[in-house]
Amino acid sequence: MLCCAVLCRAVLCCAVPCCAAVELLSLLLVSVLWGCTNPFLKRGAQGIENVTRSDRLSQLLAEIKFIFLNLKYLVPFLLNQSGSLVYYYTLSTTELSLAVPVANSLTFLCTLLTGKLLGEEFGGKQAVAGMFLTMAGITLCVISSTDDKVLGKHEDEFKTNNPVT
Repeated sequence: MLCCAVLCRAVLCCAVPCCAAVELLSLLLVSVLWGCTNPFLKRGAQGIENVTRSDRLSQLLAEIKFIFLNLKYLVPFLLNQSGSLVYYYTLSTTELSLAVPVANSLTFLCTLLTGKLLGEEFGGKQAVAGMFLTMAGITLCVISSTDDKVLGKHEDEFKTNNPVT
């Protein structure tokens, strides 16, 4: 809860520009689209191991046909790919030192939680500890990034109000 409160503070803080909030929300959207679709992709691909053909080319074509005619796979795949589009757009406007760890870490958390909701094995106490450590790391990244932007804004204001003579 503390991590969520710090993230919300960083997003909603008046000192942080509006674009920072949009960047963080975009990264959250990417993580949800990637992470929540991963368990569904896994489920949708079940049965592909039963597709067998005599030569490599016909095997490849049969697997492609299986995947693209299977709505249980295709819908999560398209949602996952839309997350990639949002990610590439977000990379053009966000610092890489913030975007990559936040998106990948939150994707991991979304995958774990969605898998648990679908009845998959969770990993026990170690997974929970890992989730908390991941959230702590993301929180530090966000705080560091927002503090840098706020400090940069204050430095610019200081230089404007106190020109060097």
